[in-house]
Amino acid sequence: MSIVTILRFARFCIFASAVACLLLPRAMTGAEAPATLILRHALIVDGSGAPAFRGDVAIRGDRIIAVGEVPFSAPTEVDLGGRILAPGFIDVHTHVEDLAEVPQAENFLRMGVTTLVTGNCGGSALDVAAFLTELEVAQPAVNLATLIGHNTVRAQVMGGSFARPPTAAELEQMRALVAAAMRDGAVGLSTGLIYLPGTFARTDEIVALAKVAAASGGLYASHMRYENARILEAIEEALQVGREAGTAVQISHIKLSSPAAWGLAPAVIARLDRARAEGVQVAHDQYLYTASSTSLGTTIPDSARAGGRERLRERLDIPEERERIRAGMRATLERGQRTDFTYAVIANFAPDPTLNGLNVPEAARRLHGSDSLDAQLDTILGIELQGGASAVFHGMSEPNLREFLALPLTMIASDSGTRRFGVGVPHPRGYGNNVRFLAHYVRDERLLGVEEAVRRMTDLPAQQFPLGRRGLIRPGFIADAVVFDLKRLSSASTFRDPHHYAEGMDHVIVAGQFAIRDGALTGVRPGRIVRREPRALPAP
Repeated sequence: MSIVTILRFARFCIFASAVACLLLPRAMTGAEAPATLILRHALIVDGSGAPAFRGDVAIRGDRIIAVGEVPFSAPTEVDLGGRILAPGFIDVHTHVEDLAEVPQAENFLRMGVTTLVTGNCGGSALDVAAFLTELEVAQPAVNLATLIGHNTVRAQVMGGSFARPPTAAELEQMRALVAAAMRDGAVGLSTGLIYLPGTFARTDEIVALAKVAAASGGLYASHMRYENARILEAIEEALQVGREAGTAVQISHIKLSSPAAWGLAPAVIARLDRARAEGVQVAHDQYLYTASSTSLGTTIPDSARAGGRERLRERLDIPEERERIRAGMRATLERGQRTDFTYAVIANFAPDPTLNGLNVPEAARRLHGSDSLDAQLDTILGIELQGGASAVFHGMSEPNLREFLALPLTMIASDSGTRRFGVGVPHPRGYGNNVRFLAHYVRDERLLGVEEAVRRMTDLPAQQFPLGRRGLIRPGFIADAVVFDLKRLSSASTFRDPHHYAEGMDHVIVAGQFAIRDGALTGVRPGRIVRREPRALPAP
């Protein structure tokens, strides 16, 4: 063969290779191996809010490698028949410190949730490295990220709920704990300023710790100090922390929690809009029910609970102190424009499960033979002295819920833990939140389009927290995905009868593996630990 022929052949090979590269999907050029899974004939809602489009999605290992027309094959191919394929949902407000004990996390998978953020409301694991290592060993079915909780840090350093600021030395210890947590992968700092001991913290203390989180790229997430008629004060404090610390702000489960506050939604929305115009990166999350859930003990004044239950017991043994505590509980009712505790329903009281599902007046009748306000106060105090109970509080309005839901920066988050099926009478949000959003507010009420609804549960939270290449159906992103027919989604979980899994999620894929396939749990637990990772988008 002549040298001219050889050179012509070489030029032809180079040209042919270039053409082949152009014809292949961009993610499949170079040394990439074939796909391991292809999802065909999908209606792709990619998480960005852009209009849905029809196509295929190819996955290799734990990554999406091609979206659109996929001309090659894979060992596993699934025909979706035009059903919606979306990124796996991200729940940014959970309380799943016990995930290693319930690693299947079925209540979340059944809602299409593939990534959880825990450590909210100021409560988290103190040793983030050990916590994440434990979860890696347990291998949950879902992905997990964590915040570092201010209440956890404060209690560790100050020994409990002290009504005072930390000393300079204590604050330095708190900074060091937050810094360690951030180094170990926490995505930010959380506060729970209605809970002990955080309720005693001043704003400057929170700013000092938020600065530490911000230095590592973390955000500030807050269950604010007030969600009642004083909510605007609480919002100002959260915004101040964000401005002074130089970090994004996440307002946890935005709501107006008593009739006295129901008219404040327009003022709240206006203040948030103004803050964003001023340069504060503030967003919020919401669950889709008009009741909250937390400890029944939050109805007792903070000053009475300071120091723990034994100090509360001692105070109640002093007649003057006992009356002061009861007067404070009555005052709380009056400020909320309520006359009794009918709005509070016991969710889980371990010493006496027969009270689960009863509101406080009903429990008072069972325990004391009377539902008078005095009997209700005795019931709440008695339950707290026996270890406390979780409760569901009916105090929000549907119009307010819809006003906050309409905001483009409202994410969908359950404020739930892992559910042990059949235990207690927990809030139904832990079984139905995301599916209720899609089935009721998107499909039935048509308050949002499905593309925008999916964005609120995927790309928006992934960017705010930040969780790296999650939240979009796009080459190079982690292959977390859900497949469903919007017409068939349903949630039967109710306040009186909560233990029903959501229905309609046909496939739930975590890191490229089926956690749910054809509506059935596979038993595979492919979840990953997610550490803070600002997103750099791959080339289109």
